[in-house]
Amino acid sequence: MFSTFKSIKKWLFAIGGLFVLFILIAFTEIRHKQKRVKAVVVHIDQVDGHSFLTRRDVTGYLTNGGADPVIGKEYTELDFHQLEERLRQHGLVRDCQVFRDLTGDLLVSIEQPRPVARLMASGEGVRTVSGQYVSEEGRFFPVSMNYSARVPMLTGKYFAKNRSLASERNRPLLELLKRIHDDPFWRAQIAELSVDEQGEVTMWPQMGNHQIEVGPPTDLEAKLKKLKLFYTDVLPAKGWDRYRRVSVQYRNQIVCE
Repeated sequence: MFSTFKSIKKWLFAIGGLFVLFILIAFTEIRHKQKRVKAVVVHIDQVDGHSFLTRRDVTGYLTNGGADPVIGKEYTELDFHQLEERLRQHGLVRDCQVFRDLTGDLLVSIEQPRPVARLMASGEGVRTVSGQYVSEEGRFFPVSMNYSARVPMLTGKYFAKNRSLASERNRPLLELLKRIHDDPFWRAQIAELSVDEQGEVTMWPQMGNHQIEVGPPTDLEAKLKKLKLFYTDVLPAKGWDRYRRVSVQYRNQIVCE
C-alpha cells in the first residue's frame, strides 16, 4: 500500500511539473511574440583579422540609411527574409542571417566576401586602382574605406569585357588566383598579374626585376612546380637580378633570359 502511494505521488509530481513547464513555455512564447526590437546586434566575420564593413555600415544597409528603422518595431511587423535580401544587395555582404533572441534584440550575422586579387584600371598611360576586388567565387566587389586587403594586383585588357570570373570559361584564371592566395610562398612572392585580350597571363614578383610568362592559366600544377624550382634553385645560384624574363608556359622546360 505504502509503495503504491509513493508511486502515485511521483506521477502527480511529474504531471504537475510538466504542466508548469507547459505554462511557462506558453507564457514565454506569448511574451516573445509581443516583444518589440530593443536593439540591433551585429556580428561580422573577419577577413585575415579585419573587416571591410563596420556595424554602422550594416545597420545603415538594414534600415535603408535610416529611412526604414527597425528599433521599436514589433517583431510581427518584420520580414526577416526581406531584411536579409536587402543586406545581400550590397557588394561587401557575401551572405547573412537575421534572427531574434528572447531578450528582444535583433541579431544580424554577416559573412564577408574573401578577396584573392584587386583589380586595377588602366588609363592614358597611367594605372589607377579601381574600386573592385575579386572574390573566391570570381565575383567582383567594391573596395572598402575600412580595410585594404593584401592581395595581388590584377591588370590587363582582358577585363574590359570580362566583368566576372565566375563563369566556366574563366575558371582556370580564378584557380590560378586562388592557388597564389592559398599558398604562403606564392602569396608572399607574386605582386601583380596581367591578362591580355587572349587570356594569357604574365606575372611580376615582389622581389627581382623579371617578368614571369605563364601563358594560358592551364596545367598550373606543372607550371608552378617549374617556377618554384626557378626560385629555389636557379635564382640563389645566379642572383635575383640576373634575368629579365622567365617563361614556364612551354612543356618540360623553363626559359630564362
